[in-house]
Order: sequence, then C-alpha cells, then structure tokens
Amino acid sequence: MSNRETTKTDVILIGAGIMSATLGSLLKELVPDWKITVFEKLASAGEESSNEWNNAGTGHSALCELNYTVQKPDGSIDISKAVQVNEQFQVSRQFWSYLVQRNLIRNPQDFIMPLPHLSFVRGEQDVTFLKKRFEALSHNPLFQGMEFSDDPDKLMEWIPLMMKDRKSDEPVAATKIDSGTDVNFGALTRMLFDHLKSKNVDIHYKHKVDDIRRSSDGSWELKVRNIDSGTVQRYHSKFVFIGAGGGSLPLLQKTGIPESKHIGGFPVSGLFLVCNKPEVVAQHHAKVYGKAAVGAPPMSVPHLDTRFIDNKKSLLFGPFAGFSPKFLKTGSNFDLLGSVKPNNVITMLAAGAKNVALTKYLIQQLMLSKEKRIEELRDFIPNAKSEDWDIVVAGQRVQVIKDTAAGKGTLQFGTEVISAADGSIAALLGASPGASTAVSVMLEVMSRCFPQHIKAWEPKIKEMIPSYGVSLLKKPELIDEIHHSTARTLGLSQLQAVGV
Repeated sequence: MSNRETTKTDVILIGAGIMSATLGSLLKELVPDWKITVFEKLASAGEESSNEWNNAGTGHSALCELNYTVQKPDGSIDISKAVQVNEQFQVSRQFWSYLVQRNLIRNPQDFIMPLPHLSFVRGEQDVTFLKKRFEALSHNPLFQGMEFSDDPDKLMEWIPLMMKDRKSDEPVAATKIDSGTDVNFGALTRMLFDHLKSKNVDIHYKHKVDDIRRSSDGSWELKVRNIDSGTVQRYHSKFVFIGAGGGSLPLLQKTGIPESKHIGGFPVSGLFLVCNKPEVVAQHHAKVYGKAAVGAPPMSVPHLDTRFIDNKKSLLFGPFAGFSPKFLKTGSNFDLLGSVKPNNVITMLAAGAKNVALTKYLIQQLMLSKEKRIEELRDFIPNAKSEDWDIVVAGQRVQVIKDTAAGKGTLQFGTEVISAADGSIAALLGASPGASTAVSVMLEVMSRCFPQHIKAWEPKIKEMIPSYGVSLLKKPELIDEIHHSTARTLGLSQLQAVGV
C-alpha cells in the first residue's frame, strides 16, 4: 500500500544511533524552530553499533590505545593522531557537560564513569616502545598525569588480576592515567532521543527508508515504509543525514551522488568474553589495552575492560574479529554482495588483493574455539578460568574501502563523512573511534552542509563547546579549565580534573 502524499520537513536523520542523536541535539540548540524527522528501522534508539553491548564503551582519548601512536622508522613516536583523537573527545565532553548543566539530559553517572586507562605490554621490544610512547606523551598537556612502570610490584598495585601468577621471567610494563572514562553510548543515545522527543522532534521507529531520490528542486524525496503495517509514506527535505551505521553505505549508493561512487565497505564482526563473577570483577578496575596481533585490524586491539552497564560492574575482554556478510547485526546476508556496483567493483577487487593478510587473520579468528579465546585472555589474566567467562556477540562494523592517493581499494580504518557538493545530503561511514568523536564529526557535517549558517551559529556553538575552533595545545590554559568544568558537571572524580 502506497501513499503518494508527501510530508515536508527541514531535516531528516536516518538511524537512531549516537550520530543522529548528536546532530539532532546540536541543531535543536542552534535552530530550535527547524522541523526534524528521524527514521529508525528497529523498535528503539541505540540498538545497533551504539548499544552498550555492541561496543567496548571506551571514551577514546588515546590515553591507552597504542594504535594511535605509531613508531617511525627512526624509532621516534608520532603522537599526532593521539592528540587529534584526544581533542575530539574533549569536544564531546564539553557538549555533554553543556546538556547536563541545562538539565537537557540528567544523571550523567548513567552514561559516563571515571576509570583509569592503562597500556600493557610484554617483551623487551614492546617495553622499549611503551617507554618511548610515555616519554612522547607525558610532556603534552593533554596527557598530564600519565605514569610509567616496569616494576612488577607497582604493576601488582595497578592491575592485580593481571599480575597474579604471572611468570616473572618476561619483561612487562604499563602506563597508567587515572583520568580515563567508561562511556555507555547506548544509555547516552537513549537520553538524547528522549531529549529530542521533548523538543517535538518526530521520531519514527520501525520505519525503513527504502529509497532516496533527488527532486527537481534539489531537495530529497524519501520513500519510507512502516515495517508493521507495510504502508509507504513519502517525505521531502532539503537536508538528509544518513547515520545508519553499517546501513549507511547502501543508502548512500541509492542517492546517486558522484561522491558515492568508487566506495565500498568491508564488514567485520566481533565477539567479546564477558565475566560477571563478583569475586573476579572486584579484582580489576581499569581499561587495559595491549598491542594488536600482526595483520589484525586496529579495531581488534586486545583489551580488558571494566564496564558499568545498568549500574552493574562487569569485565569484558576482546574483541575477537570475525566475518559476516551482514552490514548490520540485524542486517541481511546479502548486504555485502548487494553493495557491489559497477562503479565500485574494481575498488572492491583491489581491496581484496591488498588485504590477503587481513583475510587470513579473520579466518583464523573465526576458527577459534572458546578455549582458544580463553588462552588469549590468559595473556592478560594468567589464571583465567573458562567457566567464569561467557561469549557475547558484539556489533557489526563496516570499514570503508575507497580509491586514495595510496592506490585503488584502500581499506580505511577511521570514521569518514561523505557529503554532496551542495551539502544537501551527508552520510557517516566507518568505525573506530566512532562514538567518542560524535560531536566533532557532527560539527564537521554542519560546517560542510550549512556553510551559510556557521558564522551566525558560532557564538552559540562556542557557548556549548568553549574550545570550538581552537587547538587546545595552542591554549594550554583552556585545557585545565575544560578538564575541571566538565569533570565537575559530569560527576567524575576529582582525578578527572587532572588530565582528560
């Protein structure tokens, strides 16, 4: 059943995840009279990649993630990516703090908790790398408060669960910074959509966008199907944001914009081991990141995390990478095949040829038994018992494949915004660091898509995000001010006032 009548709206957001929630919340503060409409194919907000069980819940600020600090051929450490990721997380914290201060969202302890972030390495070569990394970061004001130790007694204080029964003949080391966070992005997403609903945003759950077409006047017509009733409604909007996680690429391809050509996607699934045994959970209070295996994608860096979900503390270890042709956890087994088009088939084939090592790694990961996964866990917890840990399937991630200066079919491991030349439509593709950078990424979307408004919006943006348009490293006095104010507002410990 189809209804040819069209409904007009100013902004359409596709997908009820953290990205759409953030963009909608920003726009409602800047232009409260704009009519915003949201379509989500699932029954509620934050059920795919944003869901708390579908991601690691790390407030990514490069405090412990070793893949953001690359060792150069001359042995020095490049910290530029770490600084960028850290500054992006500062932007998110400032916006969340603004929302809490104005009672637009409440109870920040339900979505963010203070938690030490540690990097942990084994072996002489990695210990040397970690010490160099510490020396490169510890003098940077964004990373103040970081400590380094290769003393087993000190490490026993920091991470007792990981050091107990560990063989003493292998060099080990860690860095620790007390100002990290655990973030429940699912809870935050739901809070933001509750806020948007109170601001008269039209949110349609169980509604699937079947098609997106350009109208003769340059606006966009969406064909939207009510999953329960099967009825079809058409919506017109001058601006559309596609924030549908792994579902973004197929929708972007439907738009036909030139920018959507020669782009592919490679889906990677994930598993975690989860422990809810109180006597084990009580022995660990940190997020501890190690080094990725050779050939592993950056999103597969092993880490042992304390998590706070529904006011309950648990431990999570992983991720273990896997492969599924689905682009979403609730997607179709034909998603990958359906994304191959005449304009991207060479790009996709080139990516396959370039990433034989990654393919081999994924196959090996798929073949792992639970006991093999427990063996990997024992690199972190030497006396881990299989019966204390359960396997949880995490969310799907779709890595971007595109033609770049590095050649055809280059696999991208970041978060990427694709937008039309006229700014009328934008899509978010990619994965890590993802949710942590949501506010920075959505500010980028706004600057690309609403350049005619940005100058008028700037005073309000700076009210919400005091560091907007400023490099924190060029204004170190602003770092302390932001750290203190956001830590106080978000209810984080006093340790948060020093460092990120």
